[in-house]
Formats: sequence, structure tokens, C-alpha cells
Amino acid sequence: MVSKEAFLVQNTVSAEDLRKKILPYREQEKIRNSWLEERFETVLPKIMKRCGIDLWVVACKEYNEDPVLTSMVPAAMMTARRTTILAFHLNKDGKVKRMALTRPNVGLDGYYESVWTNQKDSLWQDPNAPYPPETQFECLARIVRELDPAKIGLNYSDTYAFGDGLTHALYTQIMDALDEKYHDRVVSAEHLCIGWLETRTEREMAAYTGIMQIAHAMIAEAFSSRVVHPGVTTNEDVKYFMIQKVIDLGLTPWFDFEVSVRRAGVGSVYGETVIMPGDILHCDVGLKYLNLCTDTQENAYVLKMGETDAPDYLKKALREVNRFQEIVVSNYKEGRTGNEILKMSRQQAIAEGLKPSLYTHPIGYHGHGAGPTIGLWDMQQGVPVQGDYPMYNDTVYSLELNCTVDIKEWNTSFSLGLETDVLFTNDEVHFLAGRQENFHLIK
Repeated sequence: MVSKEAFLVQNTVSAEDLRKKILPYREQEKIRNSWLEERFETVLPKIMKRCGIDLWVVACKEYNEDPVLTSMVPAAMMTARRTTILAFHLNKDGKVKRMALTRPNVGLDGYYESVWTNQKDSLWQDPNAPYPPETQFECLARIVRELDPAKIGLNYSDTYAFGDGLTHALYTQIMDALDEKYHDRVVSAEHLCIGWLETRTEREMAAYTGIMQIAHAMIAEAFSSRVVHPGVTTNEDVKYFMIQKVIDLGLTPWFDFEVSVRRAGVGSVYGETVIMPGDILHCDVGLKYLNLCTDTQENAYVLKMGETDAPDYLKKALREVNRFQEIVVSNYKEGRTGNEILKMSRQQAIAEGLKPSLYTHPIGYHGHGAGPTIGLWDMQQGVPVQGDYPMYNDTVYSLELNCTVDIKEWNTSFSLGLETDVLFTNDEVHFLAGRQENFHLIK
């Protein structure tokens, strides 16, 4: 596994270095595809064995893709092709056979064995095939008969969106095609979908620090006098600066960024407003690079005339939120559920005199990713089902939370939030590229 020292790198990337850090897309493809091959060899067998599924079928139609599809195909295959069916068989030797039941030349060669080679009503027919021309679903039925699996996993779920990518029409076609004796062997592959999506390989974990450095550096530039001119610049100007920065770097924003303002005597300022000295700025930004997402919230203080640092009462408030971060990650343990971590963390924080709110989520291929939900902002007593999913090693979380802080100097209270991405591996938590412990200062 990756050494602990590999994750002690703090944010050392300057705004000027950002573009140099982003690889050309051709190089990104090579890296992503090599990661995919590694995942097939290491992650997939482990998760299939853990879930007790020996045949996993992923089926979807073009532009109505299953959430797992783009994580299972090479980078150049950005959508399904017509109806795409992938099948994964866990052999007795612990290796997974990967099969593609698709038309040829869709970009899967080298990653999957093509098994639908004698296609009915198509130009793609093989006169030497040992079986007559067949439809996609007849081919799937034949593969199932040949493999005779004990459990067939299909992607349907009442609870998890990541495990519910199979449409009703495709489910019906698959079940109609299968021999009746296999119907009772069909099970939900919801936990297999989650396990595949949430688990990071050694190389992905090592790369995540650099990806988070990009996010931190972008915020540091946005929350500086290079971008913010008090009395002139608005919070929306800063928001769109960051969105445009992500796009200009060739990366992808995965949600609409937010920059909000709090002001003494006013509290939260709603809508677009001109930034003034004494304001607190808060951002929420997320980008995607190498198919991995970040999610970050940080805070800035706009210095008043004569000030060189944020007021002590604001620094104290930030320390309270940092303390809550420490409490939460101290409760990370493999096998512990999201609801257990939520309960333990809130109880400990409240006992220490904090006013906490915890709404941490997994992150990876998706921003709000697959894995245990550790609170929702409106569900602080526990999240049904999704919160009961256990934590596993080699997973990444967006540590999202806040504390309500009392600011006597402003004669008010408000929630001060932070969000940064952390890795859980080898039963330890690592802040990827560090965390915010001091306000960004804007002159």
C-alpha cells in the first residue's frame, strides 16, 4: 500500500503552476486506461468475492448509461454504444473473465473478450461459429448456460442510485432471455456497484493528493487580492472566476460553484453583492480530473484598514471547526457504519461544547459518491439504509461539516463550514493536500 509519508504533502502548488500540473488529454487517457486495467486485476475480483456474486451483468443503452459504465470502459468510450452489455465472471482461480456482448469496434478491444460474434440480422456473422446466429440477449443466455453461475448480479436497487442503473425494459429483456432455472439466481448487485465505485487503487490514492492540490491552489488564487478588489468585486465575480479557471485548465466543474458573504450587522448576504472590508467569504467548489472528483469549502476574511490578520474571535471559530474535523476522522474505522460514525462524532463534539452538524459523503468517480453516508444536513440523527453501509479501507471522503459559532462581536451566531477530501487506508485517515487552518486573507 501507499506509505503514510506519501500523503503528508501540503498545498505547495502556486496558481502559476496549475497549468503545468495538468497533463495533455492524450496522457490523461493513457493514465486512466492503465488504472482501469489495474482495477480489473485487483479491485474487481475482491469486490465480487466479497459480495458473493460470480456473474455480474452491466447493461445499458446509449445516452442512458448505467452509473458504473464509464468507470468500466476505456476513456475514449464516453457513452454506451446502442445497447451495451458487459459481463464479468469470477472464476474459481479468483480471476475475472471480462466479456463484451456488443457490436465490434466500439473501443472495448483489449479490455474485453468479444463473445457476440455471430449476430443475427447483422453484417457481423461468423459462418464458422459453433452456434447459430443470435441476438444480444440470446448470446447472454448462452453465456449463462455455459458458465452456470450460482448468483447473477443485475444493477437494480430500491435504495442506492449507483446500483440502480438497469432500466425496466432491459431487466425484462434479460429475464425473458434467461432459462427459467436461472431466475432464482438473479440478485441485486447494489453492493457490488458501490464497492467497485468507492474502492481506490494504490495509484489512484497516490494521485489524489495532486488533484486536491489543484483545488486548493485555485481557491487560494480566487481568495486573494489578485482576484478580489474590495468595493468593486462581487461574490459572483469570484465564483465565475473559479468556474472559468477550471474550464480553462481543461478540467470539469461537476456542480455550480458557490461563493457566499457574511457581514457584521447583517449576517448572511443573499444574492450578488459587492465584497467589502470585514466580510467573510465562503466557497463551495468541485472539479474533476483524471475522472476523480474533489469537493472543497474554504473561508476568507477581507482585511479592514490597518488590519494584518483576521480577528481572534474568527480564528477561534475556525479552530472549533478544525476540532470537529479531528473528532470525526478519529471515529473512522473499517466496518463501522456511517450512522455509527455520525452518532459517535456528534456526541463527542457536543460533550466538548461544540454545536456540530455533520454531512460527510464519499467521493471518487462521482462528487456525491458511492459508499456510506455520514449524516445529511437535515438528518443529524441518522440516515436510513445509506447510513448503515459500512466503511472500507482504500476509500475517499469529502469531510463536509460545520459548527454553529457564537460571535458576540457581531451580536449573532452562524454556521462556519469546511470541506476537504480525506483518504481512509490502512485504517488511517490522511488529509489529501492538507486542510484549511487559517483564513485566506484579502487586502
